[in-house]
Amino acid sequence: MWIDTVTGILHEAAAAAILPRYRALTAGDVTEKTPGEVVTVADREAEELITRGLRTVFDIPVVGEEATAASPGLVTALRDAPAAWLVDPLDGTANFVAGRPEYAVLAALVRHGRTVASWIVQPAEGRTYVAETGSGAWRDGVRMHRAPAPTDPAALRGAAPTKFLDPPGQARVAAAASRFAALDQGAMCAGFDYPRLVAGEQDFVLYQRTLPWDHAPGALLLTEAGGLARRPDGTPYRPTDTKRGLLIAADARCWRTVRAILAPGPISAPPA
Repeated sequence: MWIDTVTGILHEAAAAAILPRYRALTAGDVTEKTPGEVVTVADREAEELITRGLRTVFDIPVVGEEATAASPGLVTALRDAPAAWLVDPLDGTANFVAGRPEYAVLAALVRHGRTVASWIVQPAEGRTYVAETGSGAWRDGVRMHRAPAPTDPAALRGAAPTKFLDPPGQARVAAAASRFAALDQGAMCAGFDYPRLVAGEQDFVLYQRTLPWDHAPGALLLTEAGGLARRPDGTPYRPTDTKRGLLIAADARCWRTVRAILAPGPISAPPA
């Protein structure tokens, strides 16, 4: 089955290009891609391997994070092509460089602007998450269902990374922290934040920057497990969106509660 073929491609790329360099990077293996954003030789080599492999499954455009950094126009394939692959070869690169295990290999298949299949591989943890529209969310072959979150905001656990927030936004998050059971920066890796939410380890995450290769895989995993991924204005997440901001939550009630506290304002399309 092609779903399993893609899973194998991601694992093979991780085994060849990523795991051998985990906690074994040299100074020349790491460079600064943009101010504050690092990239490693593992990112680039893994993306090359994954791109070649995916084209043997479906010969369609591959929108990879590193290829798009070099050629920004590649991202238009998500909107213009009938189908395209999305690839983040090493999500959580800063964690990887620091020797922390919270990094992942992400991929998704987008058809007519909507994510229809996705993969999250956590090489250091040995876990694999797969989702397909209408077929559910799976961890290592076991189907996942997200249970409802607590109704009391004081019992909710979540994250709101502030790296890309302006000072007023950072102040709003800091002021709201005491209203929740826990509010931190998250894993600094979408490939860990989404699975943790599905597994019930946290109840929500509020993001500001929403690059498609970071969020398309996890958003499908979450929604197929029964959770919610919506923009702060209430509209559903789509990988073709260029909007900022994304609130992911265990369920619609949790989404409304957290949104009122962390991102107050009018909602054009409130979730049911």
